[in-house]
Amino acid sequence: MDILRPFADPYSKPYWNGLREGKILMPRCRACGHIQFPMGPCCSVCLADGFDWTELSGRGSVCSYIIYHHAFHPSLVDKLPYNVVEVQLEGGPKVISNVIGIDHEALRSKLAVRPYFDRIDDEVTLLRFMPSDGPDAA
Repeated sequence: MDILRPFADPYSKPYWNGLREGKILMPRCRACGHIQFPMGPCCSVCLADGFDWTELSGRGSVCSYIIYHHAFHPSLVDKLPYNVVEVQLEGGPKVISNVIGIDHEALRSKLAVRPYFDRIDDEVTLLRFMPSDGPDAA
């Protein structure tokens, strides 16, 4: 079974292109400076419609998490159990993803994480996270 594939609409295409290049790019409102995620046609704070794309480090910390023991899509059956986390990015918004390279029992709130660019194929790279103090930590 193929993975659930993200849909790159005109607002999010630079984000997905950035992930393929190993960068986390998000739109920053030209009017108020708010970094917006998910992306959309106007700023969710001031409603202005001009954005510049800014690169974030991807470092952050886990706000909350859950361990799934039931697959909500057939492509996830062989990944059970799997975690879903909410990560607060340094200098940016919160994102939903997974933490890899860690036992589920070791997941905790405030766990420091760094980005991991999970290249699925030539078209899709997903943003996942690893513990900041794990193997290959920079």
